[in-house]
Amino acid sequence: HIKPRLVGGDSACSGRVEILHGNTWTTVCDAHFDLNIASVICNELQCGIALSTPGGAHFGEGEGLIGTEEFQCVGNESLLFSCPRISRVNQTCSHTKDAGVTCSRHTGFRLVNGSSACSGRVEIQVLGAWGTVCDSRWDLPDANVLCHQLDCGFAVSAPGGGYFGKGTGSVWTDTFHCKGTEPHLGHCPVTALGASQCSHDNDAGVNCSGRWESLRLWNGESRCDGRVEISLRGVWGRVLDEQWDMNDASVVCRQLQCGVAEKAYNIPKSEQGTGPVGLRRVQCAGNETRLTLCNISTPETDQAGIAEDVAVVCSGSRQIRLVDGAGRCAGRVEIYYNGTWGTVCDDAWELPDSNVVCKQLGCGYAINATVSAHYGPGSGPIWLDDVNCSGNESDLWGCPSRGWGQHNCRHKDDAGVLCSEFTDLRLVNGSDCAGRLEVFYNGTWGSVCSSPMDSVTMALICKHLDCGDAGSLLNDSTHGSGSGPTWVDGVRCNEQHSSLWQCPSDPWKPQSCNRVEETHLSCQGADELRLADGGSPCAGRVEVKHNDQWGTVCDDGWNMKDAGVV
Repeated sequence: HIKPRLVGGDSACSGRVEILHGNTWTTVCDAHFDLNIASVICNELQCGIALSTPGGAHFGEGEGLIGTEEFQCVGNESLLFSCPRISRVNQTCSHTKDAGVTCSRHTGFRLVNGSSACSGRVEIQVLGAWGTVCDSRWDLPDANVLCHQLDCGFAVSAPGGGYFGKGTGSVWTDTFHCKGTEPHLGHCPVTALGASQCSHDNDAGVNCSGRWESLRLWNGESRCDGRVEISLRGVWGRVLDEQWDMNDASVVCRQLQCGVAEKAYNIPKSEQGTGPVGLRRVQCAGNETRLTLCNISTPETDQAGIAEDVAVVCSGSRQIRLVDGAGRCAGRVEIYYNGTWGTVCDDAWELPDSNVVCKQLGCGYAINATVSAHYGPGSGPIWLDDVNCSGNESDLWGCPSRGWGQHNCRHKDDAGVLCSEFTDLRLVNGSDCAGRLEVFYNGTWGSVCSSPMDSVTMALICKHLDCGDAGSLLNDSTHGSGSGPTWVDGVRCNEQHSSLWQCPSDPWKPQSCNRVEETHLSCQGADELRLADGGSPCAGRVEVKHNDQWGTVCDDGWNMKDAGVV
């Protein structure tokens, strides 16, 4: 029997491809590996669909034998064993070309109980079980990705509250953090740790525009900016025009329900597309409902001299993000406007302003409104100054301010935010890789409870802390009791999870357990030791490898006991 596995990735659903032949594991050469084979492997491992097949030993070089059989899968086989194989005994391949796979983890997506195949209650299948999605953090960018994934155009709305009726089975509380341009929900970051319980009264839904949609914007920061492409006779093609203007852009933005046009421009020659051409010239009055209602020329009816791709930025592309803060819920405030990321000046920057940012990002509420480039100076335009929010606005640019690009600041005045949903992890009262486990949440460090805390969970924690890939519980309170909250209990990771934040747990609660149940953890395999420049393996300068970097040890307090440990 032939059995595949994925090694060296962030979870059991991504990694270097290894195949068991009898009692021997072999790697696979990337030259003879494709998405069809990857699809079969992901399906067999109950890991959803194949998202990518990185080669070149992307997940590290394997050891031992390299397989000499080439699999010729169609892609719908249930087992790799079922695929035809041919032998390539004379192949020249090394472990620097080991093949890899990234799978989606989710095994199915569907819309249920809507008026068409492109609307309904969102349901996700995980390891064979169908369940609904909690609406608490489900938003339009997430819905856009699902609509695109299901070949249903773009998301018109993302109603919650069981709008399409109550589902059955589990309610998945995983929070997707999509930009909206990802090709599949499996590409979006996911958070599950500490999520509140959710009932079928809060099932999420989607209304997509439908399969008829024939216009899209490509390679932008959102679905509402980028290069214009049109589908004619079932083929997506570029739009070329040397006189592309705001009237033309206005029609595109209106057709895609992306607000008003902010910018109409031609793609620089260095970034020109190479695919088929759909239209060569467009002349719109600006009030048309669809681009094809404008005065247009197809490639067959016009001269071939025009070769400049057109692009637009619509107001629906405006976004906000937090940068350089070690997580999506803390950092320097940056706004995407007019096709460019820029910052916000800290003049009059206060908690009500920061609250709007946190709410807009689904990051809870503001713990701190930082000033003077606390998270480092940004670059590009300074988009807003003298922002004066009440705190009830739905987006930061809806607050009173000087206006777009009007300011008297420099980047040393960039504003920042720390939101309540920002999370971090550390071990205290021991070393970087041993101590009492604490999580930062709601602006405060607090302990993590030790139930059930199995080996898979501890391994993910140690990996997150760059402390190796294994950990063990310390049975006594070696590193003292905490004084803050005991934030979370019941952290339950499995091999499908790629980070601690994806692991389900009990909801966040300040008193999740008593002090005796706090987690005291020691990670193994984190640091390496060597003696350098001493003339032999047993003499020399003491060097320690930590976080993949070699460094020295200071001699303060250095004695014979320490040397004996070395």
